[in-house]
Amino acid sequence: MPRNDAPSPTPAPCRKAGTGPAPEWTRGSGLGPLLFLGPLVLVALGVPLPILAQDAQGRDSERTGPIFQDGQAQVVPAFQDTSRWIREELWVEAPFDTDSDGEPDRVHVAVVRPEQTETEGLRVPVIYVSSPYFAGTAPPTLEYFWDVRQEVGEPPPPRRPAPSVSAHLRSGISNSQVDTWVPRGFAVVHSEAPGTGLSEGCPTVGGDPEALAPKAVIDWLNGRAPGFTASDGGEEVLADWSTGKVGMTGTSYNGTIPVAAATTGVEGLEAIIPVAPNTSYYHYYRSHGLVRHPGGWLGEDIDVLYDFINSGDPEGRPYCNATYRDREMAQGQDRITGDYNDFWAGRDLWRELDGIRAAALMAHGLNDWNVMPSHSVTVYENLKARGVPAQVYFHQGGHGGAPPLELMNRWFTRFLYGVENGVEDAPRAWIVREGEEPSNPTPYPDYPHPDAHPVNLYLRAGGAQRGGLDLQPRPGQGTETLEDNFSFSGTTLARAEWTDHRLLYVTPPLQTDLHLSGTPEITIRLSADAPAANLSVWLVALPWIDGRQSRGGIITRAWADPQNHDAFDEPGPPSRSEPLVPGEFYALSFPLEPDDQVIPAGERLGLMIFSTDRDFTLWPDPGTQLTIDLDATVLTLPVVGGHGALTEALDSSN
Repeated sequence: MPRNDAPSPTPAPCRKAGTGPAPEWTRGSGLGPLLFLGPLVLVALGVPLPILAQDAQGRDSERTGPIFQDGQAQVVPAFQDTSRWIREELWVEAPFDTDSDGEPDRVHVAVVRPEQTETEGLRVPVIYVSSPYFAGTAPPTLEYFWDVRQEVGEPPPPRRPAPSVSAHLRSGISNSQVDTWVPRGFAVVHSEAPGTGLSEGCPTVGGDPEALAPKAVIDWLNGRAPGFTASDGGEEVLADWSTGKVGMTGTSYNGTIPVAAATTGVEGLEAIIPVAPNTSYYHYYRSHGLVRHPGGWLGEDIDVLYDFINSGDPEGRPYCNATYRDREMAQGQDRITGDYNDFWAGRDLWRELDGIRAAALMAHGLNDWNVMPSHSVTVYENLKARGVPAQVYFHQGGHGGAPPLELMNRWFTRFLYGVENGVEDAPRAWIVREGEEPSNPTPYPDYPHPDAHPVNLYLRAGGAQRGGLDLQPRPGQGTETLEDNFSFSGTTLARAEWTDHRLLYVTPPLQTDLHLSGTPEITIRLSADAPAANLSVWLVALPWIDGRQSRGGIITRAWADPQNHDAFDEPGPPSRSEPLVPGEFYALSFPLEPDDQVIPAGERLGLMIFSTDRDFTLWPDPGTQLTIDLDATVLTLPVVGGHGALTEALDSSN
């Protein structure tokens, strides 16, 4: 969750309403009078052209404009002098009142733009970042997280609310993106999320205000919403330097907000580049009905995140805490069943994706176990199906990791400046292969790979040590049992030669490299000797070697709640559960996290089934037993080349 804490220079006064619009010749496209010059091809080739306009006396004068080369906006020397950039701050009125003070909340906004937008009437598009982190956060002290020593399906121990955030307020909000985009002819806008920093209202953590606040800022950039010089009263501020075309980007929470804003369909938001966005709070804090924490943040839930970002006006915090954290979140998050409900539905952007019209370049790490890859893959698949321009950039690392600047530049240049640079005809998927630098992705026609097809693998007895994982079923394998114990990590269990605490089924060594691309699925039939239990499933590469870059360890994984067995066949997340009848078998089918990985020859694929994943799930008392029906359990892998490729990879005669 990176943020730039460097101080910003003191902002310049804002342009007030009534001081006169930008010259008429600058209205419209954002390319200003370039539209009247004719030889635009010269600009596309990178030849700087003077922009001709008439001064007040009717004489021709030169104006500075953007330069494009190879379909990308180039650094313009006249835009590089940081001391001459225009910096201003304001508050945009939003269409909600989260603090119930009877007045619309106002959103704190900071603008950095080239001097020429003030002196020469130049109008420019905007790169926009919004965040709840800019004013600082609470320390992530585990004593204020939820205690995971809880029985599955039982009420949790009480949680201690975290101390109040000491806000670190500064002028300019943030310097992120400024040095990259202002010299290339864009303005950069930052805003603080509602209830954080100097923005009014309350944090709602995924609630509607987090979509409506950036929408209001985009409306202001298009002249449809008022902005003011103060959070209360103040003079009106115009954005008459803006073309109205906006692109949003950011990482993690800052990447979530562009998706949220785009779901509103707001006019003017032309492109987004979300990096590792959390696009569904239910799928961030729950997995197939199971209480499951984000990687690295064991015990976090949505109320913990509320405390983490609650940096707004201290005088308003008692009302916000009582209304949102202690009532809405406490009543809705449900750490007993983990089921989907109206509370989570109100924070689930997957339900709102049909509203997106902005072109999206989704970026994600395939080894991100904080915000998992499905958060971006789900968005991409929706946009692709509806014909909205979309691409993906996936790397083999963890949380964060923006696309190379070239990809981002081409995306924003195409959709904010209207330069026909061919991005719509470019490969849809850019995937960093194992061992390659993030700046060197491999292009593919699409994600998943168009040649990927589902292939089933079947279990063969012997899972306490290493059972088999075969292309053909072998009837009569019977059942095998594991015993839950949170004392052992998944890594320890995968390394173990023999243990009663997991079941492991492996293929023979691969004879050729094997490319997996897409979303694996599992159908598993099991029973438990208790009314509730965790279920964890890992797909691994063996021998175990720490770290994905060495192509060992985890390929992908998933978690599920067997109490939701009747809900897995229904559309949407599981919303109803019931206690298990000890000894009775239940069938569950669910996806693992999406992936794209090449498993090298010599390694084995392994399916590991266990109960408590100590790095992600609750920690019930050890001893619960899960019994797996091997004959009714099937792993389905998305293999590039399909059944033939996997058959070849497993053929020992090669």
